[in-house]
Amino acid sequence: MSYRNKTYVAFASEDILSYRLMEAWRENKNIDFNFYDAHDLYEARDSSRPETIKGNLRERMKNAKQIVLLGSPSAKKKGGDGASFLAYELQIALEFNLPIVVAHLDKSRKGNGANYPKPLSDANHHTISVSFQPTIIKYALDNYAPGFASSAMTGERIYSASVYTGLGL
Repeated sequence: MSYRNKTYVAFASEDILSYRLMEAWRENKNIDFNFYDAHDLYEARDSSRPETIKGNLRERMKNAKQIVLLGSPSAKKKGGDGASFLAYELQIALEFNLPIVVAHLDKSRKGNGANYPKPLSDANHHTISVSFQPTIIKYALDNYAPGFASSAMTGERIYSASVYTGLGL
C-alpha cells in the first residue's frame, strides 16, 4: 500500500458546502487549519459509472491516514443505506481500519447519535466526535488520530468541555 499522508473528508452530497468551507479554512492564512486532501487524487474521467467512481474512491482512501466525516442527518441516512457512495466510503474506512473524526455540522460538542451512521455504530468503531470548527477538528486530527492504532477503545468518544475551553472555543 502506498504511503498514507492524506486526510479523506467523507460527506453526504447535501453537505458539500461544508466541505467547501473546510477548503476555505485551509486556504485562509488567519486560520490554523491544514490537511492534505485525498480528494485531490485520482480524478475520475468517466464519472457516470458507479464502478469507476467506487474504484477511484478506494484509490483515494488508500492514501488516507485518517477520515473526517461531516456528521449530519443526511450523512447518517446515506452512510447507513448500504447503496450510496458515502456508505461505500464508510465500508472502506472500516476495512482499512482508519481513524474517523466525526465533525458534527450542528456544532454539537456532546457527540450526536442522530448524526452517527449505522455502519460505525454496528462496528463499534473507535471514533471521536467534535463540533464543526477548525480548531477542534485540527486538535482531533493531531491528537486522536495518531494514537488510534494502538488504542483498545471502541465506540464514539467526545472531548470534555475543558478541551474546548483550553482551545478558546
